[in-house]
Amino acid sequence: MESLPEVVEPQDSAAVRHRRVRARGAEVRGFILTNIEKNSGNIAHLVATQFNISRQAANKHLKNLVAEGALIPEGKTRYRRYKLAELLDWRKLYTIGPGIEEDLVWSRDISVVLGNLPKNVMDIWHFCITEMFNNALDHSGGKTVFVKVARTAANTQIMLMDDGIGIFRKIQSEMNLADERHAILELAKGKLTTDPKRHTGQGIFFTSRVLDSFDILSSGVFFTHTFGKDEDWILERPEADDGTTVFMKLNNHSARTDKQIFDQFSSGDDYGFTKTVVPVRLAQYGDDKLISRSQAKRLLVRIDRFRTVLFDFAGVETIGHAFADEIFRVFAQGHPNIEIIPINATPQVQQMINAARGQWAVDVDGV
Repeated sequence: MESLPEVVEPQDSAAVRHRRVRARGAEVRGFILTNIEKNSGNIAHLVATQFNISRQAANKHLKNLVAEGALIPEGKTRYRRYKLAELLDWRKLYTIGPGIEEDLVWSRDISVVLGNLPKNVMDIWHFCITEMFNNALDHSGGKTVFVKVARTAANTQIMLMDDGIGIFRKIQSEMNLADERHAILELAKGKLTTDPKRHTGQGIFFTSRVLDSFDILSSGVFFTHTFGKDEDWILERPEADDGTTVFMKLNNHSARTDKQIFDQFSSGDDYGFTKTVVPVRLAQYGDDKLISRSQAKRLLVRIDRFRTVLFDFAGVETIGHAFADEIFRVFAQGHPNIEIIPINATPQVQQMINAARGQWAVDVDGV
């Protein structure tokens, strides 16, 4: 039987033009949903500029998203602002005890609630939820874990809150650290666990790196990390509530994968967790300057567990000679197999680092 000839649409046919318009509209709406939170008041102008369309056309896309229930308008026309509509608000309180396991919480509840998100996004949430829920079960010493899932058309936010001792306080106690800020510094390095027989200490580190944003509030101290920024931040609050609250956020259509993040901090041969970024500013308390060897030694605790260490000096204006010497000469000389790399250093900081390394070169040459 003779086959029918393939029908090829002309490049300028109405069907082709219609598909192009729809694809363009989807691109515009995706841009709006991604940028609305940071540009609520001028989103129409931003869209018009980005896509070279009229202000009226941009407003039409906004009205369509309002009609679909994705956006909520606020204020009068001239001063109108928009915010993402909450499409899902799911909550559940779990009692810690026999029968409560993180994999079952994921498979029976949270994965069902999240629905049909892309596989790479679901894989990220699977890793993060099970790691954080397991931490609450094994380490919090609490009685309950409260979970909240909130989703908009753009992103999903998940909160886990336990009523235990508090993660920073427990790390401080178990490791005999100076205070809870020092506990956060150790947590930021990775490979930190108070139960090495059962945990590798990688969960919180990788969870904080793979999400768009990751925050921990405990005992009045607030730790936060944002994707794409090497530095971590600590904020202190006057209230000192018990327990630990973890806030996690991820774009529903993120192209990121958990493997990409794991590979960034792994060696190519054995995929071990061999690289870390140390936020130097976390060793700086209040208005203290980083000048002493004791401050440097605090920063160097457990660094010998990695092959490559990036010391991130973002937020640090200057350092003292003794501080630089302890890290970049004394420690480096004693650990030649560890690659030590300073990043985001100011000229003043780099000058001190160069001086310390120069002294090492003199010592090695025997001059």
